[in-house]
Amino acid sequence: MKMYVSMSYGLMALLLVIISLWCTKTMAQAMMHQLEVQQHLKWLKTPTAKSIKSPDGDIIDCVHIYHQPAFNHPLLKNHTIQMRPSLPPSGLYDENEESSSIPQLWHQNGRCPEDTIPIRRTKKEDVLRASSVERYGKKSPGTIPNPTPSQISPQDVEYDFAVVYAPGKYYGAKAIINVWNPMVERPNEFSASQIWVLGGPTAQDTVEAGWHVDRGLYGDNKTRLFTYWTNDGYNSAGCFNLLCPGFIQVNKDIALGAFIHPISSYGGSQYQITLFISKDPKTGNWWLQFGN
Repeated sequence: MKMYVSMSYGLMALLLVIISLWCTKTMAQAMMHQLEVQQHLKWLKTPTAKSIKSPDGDIIDCVHIYHQPAFNHPLLKNHTIQMRPSLPPSGLYDENEESSSIPQLWHQNGRCPEDTIPIRRTKKEDVLRASSVERYGKKSPGTIPNPTPSQISPQDVEYDFAVVYAPGKYYGAKAIINVWNPMVERPNEFSASQIWVLGGPTAQDTVEAGWHVDRGLYGDNKTRLFTYWTNDGYNSAGCFNLLCPGFIQVNKDIALGAFIHPISSYGGSQYQITLFISKDPKTGNWWLQFGN
């Protein structure tokens, strides 16, 4: 009987040690993750000239144009910003077309001053929703729509696309997109309407822009303006908006990731955005223009 009790105590002690080690490891991992999140937020934080509280709850920081996140990249050190395209994109403007510019909701409470750009402030909760700090603000690899859906097996389907392709060699494209607010039910779902320019030998380079509803990225069901770029098929390079180095913004009135207002309604008023994506013939830089 004593041996049985002693063995039971030994097993209990061993179990407690295992649980203790597991808890310690879990706590250490959680603390490390929190530290990574804080470091990433610190990396995103830049000196602000002014902050504006939007009626929808967003905070828009007016950041000096040379302090935006793009300049955290070592290759952009001492880079001189090209403030406008060398030549206006030929054939994309229609002087008779009514302006389709939609004001963003944060404009109701102020505007950013000259020589600054508006940046939607990233919250801790935004980063915590990502699968990892490294994947925050990034699409999953393989999100380029396949022009031959018959080659995709049902178990591989993760996205539903309605796509119009226009293959060819292009230096610019324009899209006029009606703005809606589709319901997104689950945290990992999103809905978007966008223009998508692909290039490179295997179409791994993309420049994208449009509106989307993305609970995983923003934590809500609002319709927001976005841009995205990648040059490696969404593996490690590129991101949404200004969440990583690479995209340089020059406009002081449009905040990427901000709520688009107003929204179209069924049987009611219709609202749209106009987007231009074009390649500068002199510098080779790609430009995104919002509105007319």
